[in-house]
Amino acid sequence: MAKVTPKENFMMLAHGGHPEYVPVYTMMGIPYLGEVADAMIMDPTFTANHFVDGGYDMWGVRYVAPEAGVQATMPDTSIIMLEDIADWSKVIKFPKPNDVDYDRAYKEGLEKANIDRTQTVLKGGPGLMPFQELVAMMGFEGGLMALYTDPEEVKAMLNAMVDHIEPYFMKMYEASKPDMWYILDDTCAKQTPFFSPEIYEDVFLPIYKRLARPAMENDIPVVFHNCGYCEPFMEMMTQFNVQILEPAQESNDIMACKERFKGKMSFCGGWDWDLHMPKNYPEFDEEEIRQGVRDAIDKNCKGGAYGFAGGVASRADDAEVAQKINLIVRDEAHWYGRKVYGYTGE
Repeated sequence: MAKVTPKENFMMLAHGGHPEYVPVYTMMGIPYLGEVADAMIMDPTFTANHFVDGGYDMWGVRYVAPEAGVQATMPDTSIIMLEDIADWSKVIKFPKPNDVDYDRAYKEGLEKANIDRTQTVLKGGPGLMPFQELVAMMGFEGGLMALYTDPEEVKAMLNAMVDHIEPYFMKMYEASKPDMWYILDDTCAKQTPFFSPEIYEDVFLPIYKRLARPAMENDIPVVFHNCGYCEPFMEMMTQFNVQILEPAQESNDIMACKERFKGKMSFCGGWDWDLHMPKNYPEFDEEEIRQGVRDAIDKNCKGGAYGFAGGVASRADDAEVAQKINLIVRDEAHWYGRKVYGYTGE
């Protein structure tokens, strides 16, 4: 096989295609051995600092670090920003856009991310997670009840939010012309969705189509992040150009999904940390970790349409151990992912 760039290989996943080797997908575009399949430039239109403890997202939701010390932040569940969905227009303060030179922002973003577009897929995105924002504002109980009792108000709120941000993410798209479009929204728990396919179709599908507008109008693939068991929603995902789904957790039957959406969609995932955590963690056997990665690739790689994704989301008190395991996982996925397809382009 001829040598391909990480970008070329990852692009082969579009429409459920067959790459020359199994790509290693990381949500944040973390490079390994000088290569990274995909990375993203953030749109600087709206200021948000929700990645820091006590920060706020662009809609005013406060984020805090959880007590477990996981290296991430989550909405502050002690604060219910929106008690009644009918009051959304009175409560939500639509964020003021920054004064952005989009051509300059694109160039600075490339430089900051150290992205070579001949080697790495560039993703852009709208930056709104509709369901997650709803429950961040109302709490899970309040958000789910609003979907059941007053879906029209939920739709009105989400459409108003898209109305506000759409002109700006379209400008960023035009300046950067990304290779793929990235949308995130966790609508599912590990074993089941949070709501019915009927609610998905009625409330969220039209919103996702609006958020996917640049991809649909310019025929570029959508990479969609949706944790949990999301098989009941996958058919509708194809309606807004989702061609790569991540993180494709193991509660989904990835091989069955590949067959069901053959020629339409690929899946990046297949290795859930909770299913592979060593019994004596933080002690671990390196070979056991490597074998788990090989097993995941063997299970899911046949016929292509698959990229490996998996790793440890560490707590503050085990960051060093988690980093060691993540390096082992990445190394094994990198080399074994080439072996299974017989790639000889190195």
